[in-house]
Amino acid sequence: MTFLRITSPHTTRAGTAGSVMQTVIIACTPGLVALTLSFGIGSIINTLLTALFCLAFEAVCLKLRGRPLAFYLKDYSALVTAVLLGLALPPYAPWWIVAVGSFFAIVVAKQMYGGLGFNPFNPAMVGYVVLLISFPVEMTRWTLDIAALPEGIKHPDLLQALTLVFVGADSVLVDGYTAATPLDVLKQNNSLTLDTLYSTEPVFSSARWAGAGWEWVNLAFLAGGVYLLYKKVFTWHAPVAMLLAITLMAALFYDGGSSTSTGSPLFHLLSGATMFGAFFIITDPVSSAVSTRGRLIYGACIGILVFVIRAWGNYPDAIAFAVLLMNFAAPFIDYYTLPRTYGHEKSRSGRVK
Repeated sequence: MTFLRITSPHTTRAGTAGSVMQTVIIACTPGLVALTLSFGIGSIINTLLTALFCLAFEAVCLKLRGRPLAFYLKDYSALVTAVLLGLALPPYAPWWIVAVGSFFAIVVAKQMYGGLGFNPFNPAMVGYVVLLISFPVEMTRWTLDIAALPEGIKHPDLLQALTLVFVGADSVLVDGYTAATPLDVLKQNNSLTLDTLYSTEPVFSSARWAGAGWEWVNLAFLAGGVYLLYKKVFTWHAPVAMLLAITLMAALFYDGGSSTSTGSPLFHLLSGATMFGAFFIITDPVSSAVSTRGRLIYGACIGILVFVIRAWGNYPDAIAFAVLLMNFAAPFIDYYTLPRTYGHEKSRSGRVK
């Protein structure tokens, strides 16, 4: 007699929440390296500080809730939130900015909803948006790319950087190496043609399609996102849908660079936090849509919102706002896109499949 051995398909997937989070952190490395090479060591300091604050806030909340610290801290979810928030902040952000953002990300957006798996909004983006609305001056003071610095001006060294972070910008000259981002320059000078901006604004010097330094940063995050796709941390549906939506919207409204231009498709793809958002933010499995069709809709809607806010809204970049708005809509999208479960004639939305 021959026996057929059947193994449950649910037991074949390798990896734990902790290992997945570690993979995400590794994939962030190219982006961190590119930010450091282009804008100085401020992003490294930001990331180290957010890691310290986020882990501390997580530990305090777990202690107050009577949860075992080691068990919950080793899932690395707080550290991933810290890394994402640290990468999103402008280099050399004051330490108290980092502390406030970390508090809202961990305590308000995550732990108050029950911890990992229960948060309806992306924690890192909640922290970022709170900071952007509350402290717009500090959150828009970005550093010039190293290739765009005026002659004789350098990025802060380690001592100057620490002084900026812990003492204040008044103690170190900042006017020489700080500037608006390319998206902000485009919005503030919408009466000028793109050719004029590229020839007069330092932030566009040494850049072919987008701002100086930003092209490499976005390509680095794209490389990290491809690595995550290779490791099957998430599927391609949401990132590709978002990038295609941004491309189509930018192509539809691009007029070749006149004074009313909103920027070319390549400008929008390689400026701001486009690739960072596409592969590291909207792919959050907790706060995004979960079905295949739902992820396509979710990603496409975020891409459309990003372009709309960039082109006609009050904020130059819009990843965080678009993501949080679609976090609201994710349950609604899932309700109408989840397939029927095995053994049922209807989907969860009640429609016959």
